[in-house]
Amino acid sequence: MYSIDKVSSDEALKLINYCVQQVKKNNKSIAVSICGPEGELIAFIRMDGSSPAASKIAQNKAYTSACDRSETSKMGERMRGKDNPAFWGDERITGFGGGVPIIQNDKVIGAIGVSGLPEADDEQIAKDAVKEVFG
Repeated sequence: MYSIDKVSSDEALKLINYCVQQVKKNNKSIAVSICGPEGELIAFIRMDGSSPAASKIAQNKAYTSACDRSETSKMGERMRGKDNPAFWGDERITGFGGGVPIIQNDKVIGAIGVSGLPEADDEQIAKDAVKEVFG
């Protein structure tokens, strides 16, 4: 038997709540997606006022980060370099910054994707949320 560790639904809600509270301080809105290590959706929210596009992008950021086991901004760097996105054969792969893997005991247990702000801000909120919930 093979078992995997993954983000729990309670942890996913904590990640989302942290992100929502942070952007509310600045009267902003975002979409936040949490997925497991294989990219399956665990939790998602699109705050009032955030764009419909942010929904899909946040989910794709979490998916990409989990599947690639790294930050989506690094995927973006590769895409702007020599790797053509079509190489991956997966239309959900994105290079927009804001997707961050969640790592515990040297294993990726899921990922978070944040969308709706400038990429650097999306990525920082995602990193801060992971640090807040997982230490």
